[in-house]
Amino acid sequence: MLTTWVFDEAGFHRVEVHHSAANPPSCRVAERAGFPLEGVMRRQALHTDGRHDMHLHARVKDD
Repeated sequence: MLTTWVFDEAGFHRVEVHHSAANPPSCRVAERAGFPLEGVMRRQALHTDGRHDMHLHARVKDD
């Protein structure tokens, strides 16, 4: 519902979801919400236990 609002009312063209590649449940949530995996951003985020690769999921308005 929020994604529909973002595209239809707020006028966005693209919405991205980033999460740690070490968190498979987040990957499943993003994919179930219609955000396919686009790639891995290597060592992109600094967490308390060090640098993490981050998954990038995205939807564009035409999807």
